[in-house]
Amino acid sequence: MKPSATPSDAAVLSGPLVGLRILDMSTVVAGPFAATLLADLGADVIKVELPGKGDPLRELAPHKNDIPLWWKVTNRNKKGITLDLRKPEGKVLLSKLLGDRDVLIENFRSGTLDQWGITREWLQEINPRLTILRVTGFGQTGPYKDRPGFARIFEAMSGFTRMCGEEGGSPLHLGYPISDAIGGLFGAVGVLSALYRLKEDPVARGQEIDCSMTEAMLRTLDFLAIEYDQLGVVRTASGNRSQYAAPGNIYATGDGKWASIAASTQSIFVRLCAALELGALLTDPRFVDNPARVKNRDVLDAIVGGAIARLTLAELRSRFEAHEVGFSPIYDAADIFVDPHFIARETIVTVPDPELGDVRMQCVVPRFSETPGAVRSAGPSIGQHNDEIYTALGLTPDDIIRLRDARTI
Repeated sequence: MKPSATPSDAAVLSGPLVGLRILDMSTVVAGPFAATLLADLGADVIKVELPGKGDPLRELAPHKNDIPLWWKVTNRNKKGITLDLRKPEGKVLLSKLLGDRDVLIENFRSGTLDQWGITREWLQEINPRLTILRVTGFGQTGPYKDRPGFARIFEAMSGFTRMCGEEGGSPLHLGYPISDAIGGLFGAVGVLSALYRLKEDPVARGQEIDCSMTEAMLRTLDFLAIEYDQLGVVRTASGNRSQYAAPGNIYATGDGKWASIAASTQSIFVRLCAALELGALLTDPRFVDNPARVKNRDVLDAIVGGAIARLTLAELRSRFEAHEVGFSPIYDAADIFVDPHFIARETIVTVPDPELGDVRMQCVVPRFSETPGAVRSAGPSIGQHNDEIYTALGLTPDDIIRLRDARTI
């Protein structure tokens, strides 16, 4: 994967999904994130925003000189246009845009597009094989389908937030809306699954995909439901401790640094004891296997934490690397930019942007040996590609001026 892109590269699609065409009408994070994952792998994505302020994500921090930085990543590799779907001419333009698109992504409240006359029937009359991804907080059915959705709500209702925080303390929300990203991942998987079916059946009608953010977050918590069903256990917060293996925690080193350590298997625990010169633990019946260690984790954490507190972070790293123990210092963004492994793999790439110049952001994940994806451009400015896209639909410069003056585009 190239570490950077040049302006001439920006229009060149690459990746295993070259040829896939998507219209992204979604806003904020989840839907756009799904579309961007596909764009990173080569899909041609047109991002639609309302004229004026555009996507509400533009208003969320951080900003530089009033330019939204979050937007630049969440909507990278897309061409941006403006279009008011609620206006009659806007609906006509939408019908033209859909003619050569394979996928439509939207995250309006359930039934909103239907109220504007943009029903599944209308969409698939224009394009019978159109795949429609609908991303909402609670899905297209059920008593909560009309509720507004936000990441913190999905995380709270899924049981995730109750698992975060200190033991016995208040539930804890993370500093990033992780459920939006997770919902976007499930949405992208749904799109690819629907497209595979179409590939296998050349006369099949495109599917509607109902992606509930709350259900996506709950699905991610693999054992949460079956543990309650079979054991009656309600899982709650345990601080930084692993809830299923011990030792697993964040420990302070002797020089005031922090390290995250996981010993999830018996063999790793044996190596950890060797690295910390705690061989006596291996014959202690309290720590003989993982269930015993989890049961006695308070005592075990005190012993392991005490041994680590006598070492500097560099000394701990040296010992754990020599004994192949899972370990990492607690990184922030500055650490990520200078880590030699991330540098060697070009995990942070440089991307050209007409508003900010070169910007750096995460690389494409995953990597393909024969058809690698690429970050070609940062998120577009509002209506950046209006002239290009609407001219390709057959509009004249006068048409574009008239529609812009009417705030249809």
